[in-house]
Amino acid sequence: MSLLDHLIILPVLIPFFVAVILLFPRFSASLPLQRAVTLSANLLLVLVAFSLLFTIRQQGVQVYALGNWSAPFGIVLVADAFSALMVCLSAVLGLAVTLYACAGEDKAGVFFHPLIMFQLMGINGAFLTGDAFNLFVFFEVLLIASYSLMIHGGGKQRVQANIHYVFLNLIGSSLFLFALGTLYGTLGTLNFADMADKIPQLGANELLLTKSGALLLLAVFGLKAAMLPLHFWLPKAYSTTSTPVAALFAIMTKVGIYSIWRVHGVMFGNQAGELANIALPWLWPIALLTIVIGAIAVLASKSLRLLCSNLVIVSVGTLLVSICLNSQQASTAGIYYLVHSTIACAAMFLLAGLIQQQRGKAEDRFVSARAMPQAAKLGFVFVLLAIALIGMPPLSGFIGKALIMQSVQTSQQMLWVWPVILGAGLISLVALSRAGSSLFWRSSGEKNSSALQAHPSQFLALAILVSLLPVMVIFGGAVTEYAELAAEQLNSGLSLQQLHEVSQR
Repeated sequence: MSLLDHLIILPVLIPFFVAVILLFPRFSASLPLQRAVTLSANLLLVLVAFSLLFTIRQQGVQVYALGNWSAPFGIVLVADAFSALMVCLSAVLGLAVTLYACAGEDKAGVFFHPLIMFQLMGINGAFLTGDAFNLFVFFEVLLIASYSLMIHGGGKQRVQANIHYVFLNLIGSSLFLFALGTLYGTLGTLNFADMADKIPQLGANELLLTKSGALLLLAVFGLKAAMLPLHFWLPKAYSTTSTPVAALFAIMTKVGIYSIWRVHGVMFGNQAGELANIALPWLWPIALLTIVIGAIAVLASKSLRLLCSNLVIVSVGTLLVSICLNSQQASTAGIYYLVHSTIACAAMFLLAGLIQQQRGKAEDRFVSARAMPQAAKLGFVFVLLAIALIGMPPLSGFIGKALIMQSVQTSQQMLWVWPVILGAGLISLVALSRAGSSLFWRSSGEKNSSALQAHPSQFLALAILVSLLPVMVIFGGAVTEYAELAAEQLNSGLSLQQLHEVSQR
């Protein structure tokens, strides 16, 4: 058996073992050594993630049974085009965040680098797991790491936001367990493929309990995704935490979206018999209202980081719309937009951090302050990211939104979806235009020569993310083609029999 046969589990094992190693005194006492190990591990993780992506593109879905215990009794990891793409996204984001933090942000806490590794382990595991219970386990891993990362550097505001964040997620974890217990009681399994096989065959007595468990999961995943009305924790939490942590958290809401897609788009999707599409009547108004409320909050934002946090909420609503449209074309559009929005929001958080450190006491608030030493460079990047987040051509945001609107099938859906998405884009244009003029034009006095200028590694981290946005346009055909493959595999799902066949290749 070669190393390639274990490729699926490496995105989980690499960050786990690196995190454990960094806890040993020899490493924890030396920050340069921690940086070297973490950066090396992130580079390796990027290599492994893209190797897995190309393997799936050539050979199809990959299944890894731990201990050779076959499903549904054993623990299985399943890598299809969608999950591999998400692992690649988290690996690139982890590399950029680590590069940014190595400029000095990691000095504020001893365990920053191990926590980042545990966070990546939980995120990658959530994308790759093939059963609901281990989805819960990986959720807890990434949440426990996020509790500590959120208060990295300390401060009253971070502690207060973290208390709310922890409290809500503890409630979410409890509901998650209740939902899993309910589903296991009616289905006798928590393996995704096995559940998908058994849900259409349920008797009348089990339907109500199974529906209750499914809707509980929707509430849990909605809390993780920050959909209305479970979104109030996000703006304060994301806008008060440290810059690299906020950028990494840009993918956290997408874990919730990914889980909704997996559970309610596949297991309780078109093939679920009497429970088919039970979430859609709830998701449609929630999705549209999430965009509307997020857009209003964008307009009312008083700092760049708060504005970006509210843009995350708008992107969540837009992705929920693509789930509600319930077609392979809409899934393709949603997957493309998911990658774009995660990269663009993470890059804007990093940019906000650079602006914050160059404006002194004004930080990234929309008030007059002394001019920044690197205003021209940061202003250019701001314009690019603003265009991407608004959804204007020629960057990837325009393609993502255009694909979603193109996937609308009926005139009634078009009447609701198009004005909401376009209206949110217009509001974002107004808000970001005001933000840019406040940050870069409303300056008083000479440049703040004592301000801390951007470190080369910070610019490199920002450049990695920003460069991916035009790449998604230049290679738009290939990216869209892969998104189509991911949507096809997502919508078809895997039955238990197919799972066994794939694992025995």
